[in-house]
Amino acid sequence: MKLLKYYNLKFSIILITILLSTLSYSQKKTDLSINQISMLSALCPGLGQIYNQKYWKVPIIYAALGGAIYYYDYHQKQYNNYKNSYIFETDSDISTINNSGYSASNLITLQDYYRNSRDLAGLLFILTYVLNIIDASVDAHLINYNVNDNLSFYLKPAKNQYSDSINLCFSLNL
Repeated sequence: MKLLKYYNLKFSIILITILLSTLSYSQKKTDLSINQISMLSALCPGLGQIYNQKYWKVPIIYAALGGAIYYYDYHQKQYNNYKNSYIFETDSDISTINNSGYSASNLITLQDYYRNSRDLAGLLFILTYVLNIIDASVDAHLINYNVNDNLSFYLKPAKNQYSDSINLCFSLNL
């Protein structure tokens, strides 16, 4: 929980900034399908990538989300296990026995470790989910750009006839 308290404000600011950035555009003409793709990807991870016909990204997204869920669940179970062992160690009831083999101070350390690891796995899940939405939105923005072999970029010197200087000119051939 210490990890969440430390990163909570920064993470909230970053999340709000990302969510608000999907509402603003630098171009005057907005494409409605970009908003739809972002919403599809937010509702169901990978759906925006399918709509953009980037099918190879979907298994990567689900593997990352599934891995984060797996590690969250694993660390939550370990945290509960050591928390119960600590309760059994420190209570005054003779019928409860600590079978872990750790002392009370070691059990507190293990609880903190697995709680922090669980929180980190939760943050990785949220980060993967947000990156899924951003990836679908960026792919939707870039789908209309021309990236064929006829695009070229040249750097050539140009002599100015009115002075004795040499200038560099950028020429973009479309």
